[in-house]
Amino acid sequence: MKNQAPYRNTTRETTMTLAFQILGLTLGVMAWCLENSCTSSNFWKVRSHAEAVITSSSQFEGLWMSCAATSLGSVQCQKYKTVLGLPGYVQGCRALMIIALLLGLVSIFVSVLGMKCIKIGSTSEEAKGKIVLTGGILFILSGLSTLIAVSWYAARVVKEFNDPFSAIKFELGSGLFMGWGAASLALLGGAMLCSSCKRGPSGPPRGHTYNYSKTTQEQKIYKAAPGSESGSSKAYV
Repeated sequence: MKNQAPYRNTTRETTMTLAFQILGLTLGVMAWCLENSCTSSNFWKVRSHAEAVITSSSQFEGLWMSCAATSLGSVQCQKYKTVLGLPGYVQGCRALMIIALLLGLVSIFVSVLGMKCIKIGSTSEEAKGKIVLTGGILFILSGLSTLIAVSWYAARVVKEFNDPFSAIKFELGSGLFMGWGAASLALLGGAMLCSSCKRGPSGPPRGHTYNYSKTTQEQKIYKAAPGSESGSSKAYV
């Protein structure tokens, strides 16, 4: 009965590790979906109506196009005609979001390959742990890229809003909040994957083992030379 305790502990650790991996991967997939929606969203900034009395139209912009909507419900969107003519922060946010999507996609495949419930050939547990750790790091990098992009864009929107010489003022759009949520999920999912690698058992279960190696010196028998008084030899151990 005592020998079963280490195996129960190992089974419990394996179950907790698998739960951490599944939860971390789920959060990472959700983060990647939100990053995709954030990148294609046209609501990164919305025209402010704080000083307007009557608003009959609204204007909102994203990374790829600018849109205008009327009170009747019609929406007209136009893609940016030039790339080099765009502000530097828009181009930088585009690049960061594309990098985040690529890192997130790669991290999903890498994390799936390293899951404990996925058997691929004769891959050892140590190798699978390293694969999961790599997937978690990629998720964290994806979240950091998204966080930098949306924070950079939001900082520029706030700066232009507080500029007294700015004719048109914009406010933060829903796309930015979506990006912050995606970054949080990616960071949390990557952290859970990395922690599951640490929580995994590093070797076979250790129970009550016995060492059959030589613990004592071998017994040696020494025989004394035949004496003059006795004709028989005496053995001393």
